[in-house]
Amino acid sequence: MILVTGGLGMIGAHTARALLDLGQQVVVTSHRSTDVPSFLAGEATVERLDVTDREAFLALGQRYEITDIVHLAGSIPADDPVAYFRTDTTGLLNALDAARSWNVRRFAVASSIGVYTGRSENPWHEGLELPDAELPHLIVAFKKAVEPLTIHALQGSGVHPILLRIGSTWGPLMDPESPFNFVPPYVSALQRGEQPAPLRAGEGGDSCYAPDAGRAIALLTTAETLNHTIYNVSSGRPAMQSEFAEALQIETVPGGQLTPHLDISRLTADTGFIPQYEPSAAVAHYVAWRSKNPR
Repeated sequence: MILVTGGLGMIGAHTARALLDLGQQVVVTSHRSTDVPSFLAGEATVERLDVTDREAFLALGQRYEITDIVHLAGSIPADDPVAYFRTDTTGLLNALDAARSWNVRRFAVASSIGVYTGRSENPWHEGLELPDAELPHLIVAFKKAVEPLTIHALQGSGVHPILLRIGSTWGPLMDPESPFNFVPPYVSALQRGEQPAPLRAGEGGDSCYAPDAGRAIALLTTAETLNHTIYNVSSGRPAMQSEFAEALQIETVPGGQLTPHLDISRLTADTGFIPQYEPSAAVAHYVAWRSKNPR
């Protein structure tokens, strides 16, 4: 059985769905949310868990025979950065403690495309040295710290760490007014009968639809063999705002710039992963989902 912490969040839920599609048994944990998405209902086992509670976390191993862990649980920073770092570091350490105690095969943990901030190359690949640069958000700062903490905590344990450098992911279950991606708020505006601002035809960069991200993580977790520890998780190509504008049937204006995207050659070579959703297909799927679901 595979444990997915944060398994009712956007990426976690789609990872759980992909694992189920691969024939795996899955237990997902959630701290606050009790709403199980329709695509998981009745198939994944759901456990309420505060990952900062070490005793409760380790107790899962007494109820389930867990073979692998995908640690995606995380909190949202408030006013106190130290409190945020303390909470998410405690959750990470408890998950690592569980991985060692249960002698799992693999421990996959969320990192971020943001760790490459400061590199000028395009695309970004896993062999690049991470620069000492000012990071755009507290979450990115924590994700960058996750990588050495995980590697050193599992050293000599027999547990294979997988660092998931996850790209700009959006899709079902994302906050419909998210400031991190323009598509959900644009769909919300269109549902309200409003006309959102035109998109910039020359603007583009990394973009990955959540079901694709979940499937990539599931393939990395279940692959018979892996040749690396660090994997980029995304679509592998830049997505242009003009593509989304065409799918949403809204106007574009000239201008914009192309920002770096993630190279997924390593992911594809080791798992055979190929994205299923181009921007037009992703928008069509997401609009259909939002017509029946609030987020």
